[in-house]
Amino acid sequence: MGGTMWTGRTKAGRWQQAAGAVLMIGAAVVVPHAGAADALNGRNLYLNGPVTGGASCASCHGASPAANVNGITRAANQPSVIANAIANNRGGMGSLFAGRFSSTELDDLAAFIGNPTVTAAPAATLAPASLTFTGTAIGQTSGPLSATLSNTGSAALNIGTIALGGAAAGDYSIGGGSCANGAAIAAGASCTVQTSFRPTAAGSRAATLTITHNATGGSSTVALAGTGNSTPQATIGLSAATVNFGAQLTGAASAPSTVTVTNSGQAALTFSSIAVGGANAGIFTIGGTCATTTPVAAGASCTVTVRATPTAAGAFAGTLTLASNAANGSAGVGLSGTASAAAPAVTATPSAIAFGAQTVNTPAAAQTVVLANTGNVVLNLSNIGVTGAASVTIAGSDCGSTLAVGARCSVPLRFAPTTAGAVAATLAVISNAAPLQVAITGTGSAQAVGVPVLSETGPITFADTQVGATAAVHTTTFNNAGTAALRISTLTLAGANPGDFVLGGTCVANAAVGAGANCTLTTALRPTAAGARSATLMVVTDGGAQFSLALTGNGVAVAAGAPALGVNPQNFDFGAVTIGATPTRRFTLTNSGSAALTLSGATFSGPFAQATDSTGCAAFPLTLNPGATCELVVRYTPVNPGNNSGSVVLNSNVAGGSSTIALTGQASAAAPANATPQNTGGGGCSASKDVNDPMLAFLVLLAGGVIFWRRKRNVQ
Repeated sequence: MGGTMWTGRTKAGRWQQAAGAVLMIGAAVVVPHAGAADALNGRNLYLNGPVTGGASCASCHGASPAANVNGITRAANQPSVIANAIANNRGGMGSLFAGRFSSTELDDLAAFIGNPTVTAAPAATLAPASLTFTGTAIGQTSGPLSATLSNTGSAALNIGTIALGGAAAGDYSIGGGSCANGAAIAAGASCTVQTSFRPTAAGSRAATLTITHNATGGSSTVALAGTGNSTPQATIGLSAATVNFGAQLTGAASAPSTVTVTNSGQAALTFSSIAVGGANAGIFTIGGTCATTTPVAAGASCTVTVRATPTAAGAFAGTLTLASNAANGSAGVGLSGTASAAAPAVTATPSAIAFGAQTVNTPAAAQTVVLANTGNVVLNLSNIGVTGAASVTIAGSDCGSTLAVGARCSVPLRFAPTTAGAVAATLAVISNAAPLQVAITGTGSAQAVGVPVLSETGPITFADTQVGATAAVHTTTFNNAGTAALRISTLTLAGANPGDFVLGGTCVANAAVGAGANCTLTTALRPTAAGARSATLMVVTDGGAQFSLALTGNGVAVAAGAPALGVNPQNFDFGAVTIGATPTRRFTLTNSGSAALTLSGATFSGPFAQATDSTGCAAFPLTLNPGATCELVVRYTPVNPGNNSGSVVLNSNVAGGSSTIALTGQASAAAPANATPQNTGGGGCSASKDVNDPMLAFLVLLAGGVIFWRRKRNVQ
């Protein structure tokens, strides 16, 4: 953010420049800053530049705007000053930043310039403001009510104590919830406090729940109110508020689900009705020991069992209602599930087999088809066979006569041509599902050819991994078992979630693999969202052979009481760099979880390394408390011309164990020493590539002329 900045007016009303050089670029129109800008984000933009990469403001204005290098403080809380400087290309700012910052980012930059010592701070919100309990018999305990403490700030919210106060504090108790004394709540996170009411006297009973913390105000409160009843009453409690029967078959009864009903009151609990209502009430049957003719003594319990026998496909629902004399009213249990007709189904992976070219009368090439029961009943397999070319055979299938729901089995295929030419065959699967056919192709060759072989058939299943983290790397070997070289023509990830997996290894598309040689394929899960994630690794050779490996895993959301590592950005391209230059980039590491994050180390690959920086992350191993951040400074030091790639693997105590930052860059040889400089500005600091600025002499003469003119005018 270079260029001349204006600092104020002289007594004569003229603008005076900070740097002393008289470069008449005109004063910018100043628009007062409005809105809630994020100075912390502005700090990141100032130090690192636009999120898309490129120069940083710090490169021309120093590490802190407080130094006022090039008069930058004039932009304090004035985003229009920055926008005008970019629009007018002052000091080359237009060349560097035109179209790179949004209006919100300009607001954030201006806010940071106005507050260069900004630090993250927590903000506490406790809701609701009051909790009111139903009337409860003296000596009995009500059901708990919950209050939520949220941290809407930008730093960890540290809880001091959680306590009860007020005239009837002894009638209330704290139990349950996720908040705890001394706990830390990460920015954007929340926790709950559960409070119960046990009156010691009749009438209104009031108290206050107070949580002390390090946010503004120092504490947050919730008013507690309840009424004590002197007449003994029954109190009903249920072991479950809902019952989900899951997936069921139409016409078949589900397994029974049991709900335990307890009486925690001081009088007998009697039922006036126990029934199921709702749109699908007719498919439910109830039983158990609870009955309208049998009271439940104080402190005792009974059970209600429910079965579902759906008659039509689709979702079903109902409500089990127990009407009683309990002080806390009737109790209800939501019933739900889905039904479908019996539907056997079988799928094959891959859906087609391509062996490609195979030298005649040589050992057979091998590939495997995996059959899966994707229906909702047992799959009955009556026949699995190959029709067509005799050179394609089945060798040792582990498929039996039945396959359970969700189960898999394998059908290994062998291709051993005895004559040259194209070959076609079909793998046919006959079962109680629709017939399944897998097309098989290959080519017999009289010439020596490469024979690709994968070390496994898949699927590759990764351990559950925290969103944003990277699972342990899995390695698959690609072998050439033939007598001639082959080339990998296609190597890619496809399927539902290819962006949630990382592909690496020594195998490269369009690269040759010699006879008897091999290369490796490495894969890892890096989920971007919670839930099931899947993709397919596709490998195709120049001989026509095709392989596919299924990749599966689950993304896990950050659990309460667990650390979470956030990396921003998760990948970066340093762009074109001359060998000998060593540009750096800052990566913000954040613990967005609710427990301490331990970073045990960082492993660098390629021409990249951690740069020593007093304002960056401390040396590994290091610990980040909830809500804390640090900046990992990475240096790019290319040695050889061409494209470079590498990574930083951060090892930590999050689920999955590590996170990976992908790094790239392009290097070129330095220009000869006698080469003529071609840079005519745009760097934001100088109009010349070397220290001999051709404008400097002109500016000095011009400044002297203006000073002489001013003195002459003052004399007159």
